[in-house]
Amino acid sequence: MTFATYMLRCSDGSFYIGHSDDLETRIAQHHAGALPGYTHDRRPLDLVWSESFGTREEALMAERQIKGWSRVKKEALIRSDWATISAAAIPPSEREARALRLRSGRTDEGDDPLSNSVRAERSRSTAAHASNAAPIIVLVRPQLGENIGKAARAMLNFGLTEMRLVAPRDGWPNPQAAPAASGADRVLDEAVVYDSVADAVADCAHVYATTVRRRGVTKPVVTPDEAAAEIHAASGRTAILFGPERAGLETDDVAVARKIVTVPINPEFGSLNLAQAVILVAYEWSKRQALAQPSVTEIEPPATQFELDGMIAQLDTMLDAAGYFFPPDRRVTTTRMLRTLLTKPSWSSQEVRTVRGVLTTLAKPYPRD
Repeated sequence: MTFATYMLRCSDGSFYIGHSDDLETRIAQHHAGALPGYTHDRRPLDLVWSESFGTREEALMAERQIKGWSRVKKEALIRSDWATISAAAIPPSEREARALRLRSGRTDEGDDPLSNSVRAERSRSTAAHASNAAPIIVLVRPQLGENIGKAARAMLNFGLTEMRLVAPRDGWPNPQAAPAASGADRVLDEAVVYDSVADAVADCAHVYATTVRRRGVTKPVVTPDEAAAEIHAASGRTAILFGPERAGLETDDVAVARKIVTVPINPEFGSLNLAQAVILVAYEWSKRQALAQPSVTEIEPPATQFELDGMIAQLDTMLDAAGYFFPPDRRVTTTRMLRTLLTKPSWSSQEVRTVRGVLTTLAKPYPRD
């Protein structure tokens, strides 16, 4: 028996990676929507890559490895572009060292595996970063894959997409991250792993450390709102450090940062989980971005006084005919109370027309069969 690892391109442009001992049947199930989960609502799907393995363990290992790849590497795999895959696997610190050698005149093109396509991708990325104020979220020694996934979800909710991981405890990729991300796979797919905080922030001009305790390090302290304002006004890349779940950032981690970000919090219970901390900072940054607010709808202009008076007069006429104003000496008071009641809300023209339609129907009910 053979086992296949496969990659599907979804209708939204994202990728799904899985494995099966019956590739043809499994792909048919994906196409038919018979499998609940990620691909069900992202059809139609295209099978863009597959590979056979002798054991399920090998296929599962390949699945986990490819899930942790960036989009560039996945697209290179589809093209069988092994040079790009090899180049993308080079640690960022080594890439920078090679770039420095090239700028200094040492054109070692022969031993530089970066292909033209990868260099072009880096060039586009660098240009985009120079004009993009979005900060990089750096999770330092995160412990649980679920928390990484939840942090990715919090990031994408507010328009942040670049995540860096420093020495995740359980390695990367982590199969527990994707379910917790609830669709924020783009963030996980493009996450990059580093060995140290220094490597993770090497290309950043501004580094913030999030912590409740200052841990003996004297640095300027700002709120998330103040940090967001500075990030939007700054030139150069910005990184925001978040510590591991159990105890947060260590003193040496905080020492790398330029400033500390602290959330005003209940001094008797200052415990935030990782995703909560990320979402607070991401939200403050997003307030200066033009993000959509799907729950906000345009409010209709208020009705004119003429329209309101017409509705009130109609109601008065109906109430008078029904004998509501009794005893007669209470009519003025009762009428005034009704007017006050009906002019309290900001009635729109449509709302006034709706109420008058109700009153008309009550006065002259439609015959029913």
